[in-house]
Amino acid sequence: MSETTTDMEEHFDVAICGAGPVGQALALLLVKRGMDGRRIALIDAKSIDQAMLDARSIALSFGSGQLLASAGAWPISATEIYQIHVSRRGHFGRTLIDCTEYGLPALGYVARYGKLVAPLHAALQATSVVVKRPMQVTAINESKETVTLNLADTTTITAGIVVQAEGGSFGDQAEKSRHRDYRQTAVISHITTSAPLPQRAFERFTEQGPLALLPQEDGYALVWCVRPDTAAHLQELSDSAFRHTLQSAFGDRLGHILTTSKRFTYPLGLNAQAQATARTVTIGNAAQTLHPVAGQGLNLGLRDAAVLARLLAEYFPSATAAATPAEVLQQFLIQRDSDRSNTIRLTDSMARIFASSADGSLLQSLLGAGLGALDLIRPAKKMLAEQMMFGSR
Repeated sequence: MSETTTDMEEHFDVAICGAGPVGQALALLLVKRGMDGRRIALIDAKSIDQAMLDARSIALSFGSGQLLASAGAWPISATEIYQIHVSRRGHFGRTLIDCTEYGLPALGYVARYGKLVAPLHAALQATSVVVKRPMQVTAINESKETVTLNLADTTTITAGIVVQAEGGSFGDQAEKSRHRDYRQTAVISHITTSAPLPQRAFERFTEQGPLALLPQEDGYALVWCVRPDTAAHLQELSDSAFRHTLQSAFGDRLGHILTTSKRFTYPLGLNAQAQATARTVTIGNAAQTLHPVAGQGLNLGLRDAAVLARLLAEYFPSATAAATPAEVLQQFLIQRDSDRSNTIRLTDSMARIFASSADGSLLQSLLGAGLGALDLIRPAKKMLAEQMMFGSR
């Protein structure tokens, strides 16, 4: 694998902007499908060392594990999820999704971001993919015949197709066609408890939004979605006061909350637009940023990468054939429409009920009743479980 070059200009079949998990997976899947790694450029502003130090918690579905395995980047250092307990705090309505009901070894996994990118990076090192990092793209100019990328070191590369896989977070993005500010903030921490239930994840709906505890290492990754003023208040609390407040919100199903790590916050919203020009396309967070209520953001992006890799690998060996790059990219949008639409609809509906409905509203009560009904209506429960594990197929 080559690193940053000082050549004045290089040409590639595919240039991928963004070497996070989605961009890395796309590059690997293109090579696995037969493309010459020397014809693929992967560009990212961060060094790989910076990426590996990122300790954020990432939820991966079982289907994403299969996808990473097909890319040659599995196993990873992660905690398996065998069960997901979904409930509404203080009200009727709960369901338990268990991997044994579907004949699977796990529903999903929880990993540190750095632990996820490390095996992807290792797999890329065994290929001839041209990796340029740390390197910033300063301008992208598309013409009829090619796309030109100007880089921060004053060099220039060209590509037949450019994939934008660097989306950033909701608070930093330009507004897309489907945009909704939920006026919620996620409070992030790592906690330990006195009576953990190994491999069981919890999604508990509170009056202000979902509270998720995902099994990770010696405890749980916390994602607590609340209104911005509540998040500010939670940030100001001492550790002991925060533990007491969290205990009250979650309950004692895991015993006493013993420790909490440093807390971080970020704003939540929907920002999505399926977008392609004649030679450029967006995937992952660059195409859709979602509420974390169902933990589907990265998983949806990895499914984007899998479909795009198949289409591009089929196109480039015979790029002089009747199909044009624009037609290939439009076919990608068509093939991804159902999965994207269903996943966005699911997360948006669940987020809006708690972000915009009054405490104790009819909508919130109906959601609680619906959770209870899932255990009684097995086809509906199976449909929800399969959407979370694999997406729409």
